[in-house]
Amino acid sequence: MKIVFIGAGSMAEAMIKGMKNADTFSNDELWVTNKNDSNRLQLLTEKYGVKSSYDLNSLLADADVLILAVKPKDASEALYAIKPHYNGQLLISVLAGLSIGFIESIIGKAPIARAMPNTSAMIGQSATGLSFSEGIFSTHQSTANAIFSAIGSVTHVEEARLDLVTGLSGSGPAYIYYIVEAMEKAASELGEDAMPFIIQTLKGAAQMLETSEHSPEELRKAITSEGGTTEAGIAQLEYHHVKDAFAECIKEATDHSERLRRQFEQAHNI
Repeated sequence: MKIVFIGAGSMAEAMIKGMKNADTFSNDELWVTNKNDSNRLQLLTEKYGVKSSYDLNSLLADADVLILAVKPKDASEALYAIKPHYNGQLLISVLAGLSIGFIESIIGKAPIARAMPNTSAMIGQSATGLSFSEGIFSTHQSTANAIFSAIGSVTHVEEARLDLVTGLSGSGPAYIYYIVEAMEKAASELGEDAMPFIIQTLKGAAQMLETSEHSPEELRKAITSEGGTTEAGIAQLEYHHVKDAFAECIKEATDHSERLRRQFEQAHNI
């Protein structure tokens, strides 16, 4: 199988590393190209052993899968660039807000998968939402499932729900890193190296959520003894409306994904 990444940014690299670590795809199967950053292509080829080329004609002629991984602002240009060389392969987009309808407005009817992974793909822990164009063959669905299963979990969702997946899990790792920044800053002010404690705390909490029969609220309340330290800390989070802030954070990221989609569609009268 020949899989070609159109775009060589952080998401492409995260997927390439995850796919390589999973030993599911070989060096010869993974190719990458971008608009004009040859230094970036050289870095990826040297780091991961993948292949690269700027010759779109030969690059796409025998490709089985194209993964569109450019920046949203470059999506139209990238699609128009590959259109003359496109011959019906499975086309997968990992761009926020880029709808199947928009891709079809440029490429035409095609087997298209729209995916929203996250950068935890690099360690095989992505949470990917996946949608398909109408009439797509089961073989194409199986191929897409295999690619994203190699880098984490896969959940099929209606395309209309992918904006929420984007706001929740696509951007989600950044929210967690933001919390860790705050925890680390607080600990540093107390003169402690907090990172080992923070990492293990996150691991333990995640495993509790995965394995416990109790809800997150029940797990929190079980730790929050009346008059105790956890209750005092939670009181500060409530005072600063942290729960509301996170809800607004996810809502805004979701809304922005929707705005990006409307901008794409309005630009092409979809």
